Amino acid sequence: MTLEKHDLHHEFPEYNDEIHYLKMNDNHFARLFAEYHEIDQEVHRIEQGVENTCDDYLETKKKERLLLKDKLFVMIKKIKETA
Repeated sequence: MTLEKHDLHHEFPEYNDEIHYLKMNDNHFARLFAEYHEIDQEVHRIEQGVENTCDDYLETKKKERLLLKDKLFVMIKKIKETA
């Protein structure tokens, strides 16, 4: 089974400059980005079988990751529109 990468640079490659800018200049974005990355890594480890957990926990983590991705994308789009 091939596991997809869900880090923001793979999810939104066309916004690499905006992501970098926001990580360097917006503390709120940087905090959410770090949280997203941490959850993404945990989900990836579970999907690889490195960590074991119940399906409900994995689904909860995937939903948290999606919510964070949505929040981050709104911030990325906003900075893109003002550029």
